[in-house]
Amino acid sequence: MRARTLPHSRLRSNGGKPIARKALAVAAAVALSTGLLAGCADDGGDDSDSSSGGGEGKTTITLGLFGTMGFKEAGLYDEYEKLNPDINIEENVVERNENYYPALLNHLTTNSGLMDVQAIEVGNIAEVVATQADKFVDMSKVEGVKPEGWLDWKWKQATTKDGQTIGLGTDIGPMAICYRKDLFEKAGLPTDREEVGKLWAGDWKKFVEVGEEYKKSAGKDTFFMDSPGGLINAILSSEEEKFYDSSGEVIYKTNPAVKAAFDLTAEAAEKGLVQSQTQFQPAWDSTIANSKFATVACPPWMLGTIKGKSKPDAAGKWDVAVAPKSGNWGGSFLGVPKSGKNVEEAQKLVAWLTAPEQQAKLFAVQGSVPSAPAAYELPEVVNGKNEMTGDAPIGKIFSEAAQQIPAQVIGPKDQIIQQGLTDNGVILVTKGKSAKEAWETATKTIDNNLDK
Repeated sequence: MRARTLPHSRLRSNGGKPIARKALAVAAAVALSTGLLAGCADDGGDDSDSSSGGGEGKTTITLGLFGTMGFKEAGLYDEYEKLNPDINIEENVVERNENYYPALLNHLTTNSGLMDVQAIEVGNIAEVVATQADKFVDMSKVEGVKPEGWLDWKWKQATTKDGQTIGLGTDIGPMAICYRKDLFEKAGLPTDREEVGKLWAGDWKKFVEVGEEYKKSAGKDTFFMDSPGGLINAILSSEEEKFYDSSGEVIYKTNPAVKAAFDLTAEAAEKGLVQSQTQFQPAWDSTIANSKFATVACPPWMLGTIKGKSKPDAAGKWDVAVAPKSGNWGGSFLGVPKSGKNVEEAQKLVAWLTAPEQQAKLFAVQGSVPSAPAAYELPEVVNGKNEMTGDAPIGKIFSEAAQQIPAQVIGPKDQIIQQGLTDNGVILVTKGKSAKEAWETATKTIDNNLDK
């Protein structure tokens, strides 16, 4: 997932450390001055103003994005501009969501400085739906837009209780397991993706058991999995409820599914099955390059990370197997603020960018799995492959996984809780702490960040 140093779903979902109030304010100030406002400096001129970059007589539509969402890279802006000669498109990108989102929230709160289109990451969608829905156009009213055009759970994530849909879904992150065929073979495990998937089908405990078998034969040079954070995130992504219940109450400490995921990950750490690494940090990057682990929880965008961090000889050595249970990691939405300069044209652009045909083109270029089911039948998805995984039919694997993802309750502070469980929790077990000590540290950190 793409031409980037970090995958944009990673940048959106779990990038960086938990952000304290003061840090949020600083990040917002930085992004306000350098990112979001860059495309909104024109506080109201004629749409034909050539200073907007649109040229004489053209309407310039601005998009506020984060990471590399791929619309430009896939040629979609150029295509839309050819179809609509009176339109010019400009995107303004903040690299990391933890810098982008505080500034977006500030703009929404003040209802000023917003672009024509704003991206919203799945980890933030619940908060925006709950607190800022009145600032957005109801995209369910846009011509040609129908709820059945998107996966049901994806549509619901951006829809208020009274039926207003504040954004249309772009990509999703259906979970699979990427594994090194050469390392599996060396450890005496099957290498065929169907056989590999059967080893752990239906149960993450079986996945850990396969890790124990791997360790017996693989020696001390490699680990079974890349990180404890990756494991707990994958397990929790397959639960219908994790950190919040359907009424909006924080339940992460009392939800048995969360504690079970934490304990299973701690067990894997105690047994030396996972590296003592935090994902997307330089040290973790180097373990990809040096082939130090055999498996990684793998939404489609992870293939881009693997490719970007691997040595050339790793191409074709990876494969993709079905995860023990289907889950989702990543994904975004495009919304149209009511206060934008070009609301009507922005709605048309968002509807077009998120249509199945365009989502399929994004998959072909970026590996972004569509949230529009109709795209799964298109050639770009059906025939999708990846350099790192050779002939693996990744389009088929990921699109089938997408249709098995449970409708998960997303809370406004999911990112803070997730980060606490990983970077202040299970990682500590790999450094000698007991599972009990790690859990206590994680919950204390999370509650402090939630102001409890």
